[in-house]
Amino acid sequence: MARRTKEEAAATRDSILDAAEKLFVQQGVSRTTLQHIATEAGVTRGAIYWHFDDKGALFNAMMERATLPLEAELQVLDQTESDDPLGDLRNYMIAVLRRTVEDPQARRVFEIVTLKVEFVDDDDMSAVRQRRRDNLSKWMARAERRIKLAKEKGQIRCEGDPATAALAMFAMIDGLIRNWMFDPERFDLMKMGQCLIDPYVDGLRLRS
Repeated sequence: MARRTKEEAAATRDSILDAAEKLFVQQGVSRTTLQHIATEAGVTRGAIYWHFDDKGALFNAMMERATLPLEAELQVLDQTESDDPLGDLRNYMIAVLRRTVEDPQARRVFEIVTLKVEFVDDDDMSAVRQRRRDNLSKWMARAERRIKLAKEKGQIRCEGDPATAALAMFAMIDGLIRNWMFDPERFDLMKMGQCLIDPYVDGLRLRS
């Protein structure tokens, strides 16, 4: 009986998070109340408070259970070490776009944290801001190292700052995803990504 109760509690918690995720996408975080979430999940507000202290805690739990495209593919990049560091970065960026298209939950949560959150000083969303800073820092560290490695291998032009090149790559994929989410029918994210990313990466390479 105790085991079933734990399973039921976990299922209720997941249903609350699913409902919150859905409503945050539809109407934004600030406009979504705990009562809205309770109604959508088919539970009482008391049930929500049993699992979460407040909306901020609920939001953070939703974030923790999701792996965003940039984060998921960084794990793959860390395991990749070929003789073509720029090619590794190019493949990472394309993989991020592919995961955005193919993973509905990752896409929804990315949309929430980039388009549906209002960042004000007294809100409960500081964890989102910090997570974004952390992701940028992780990307910069990995991308700069790959670009410097490409220089050491004589595969990249000597002029230019690795940090600037890495930040431009991040801005490219982040901006592509944001604009695609505003209107997914406007362009094919994968095709547009390849049209922009490939020329940029090729432009960094040392020409024979």
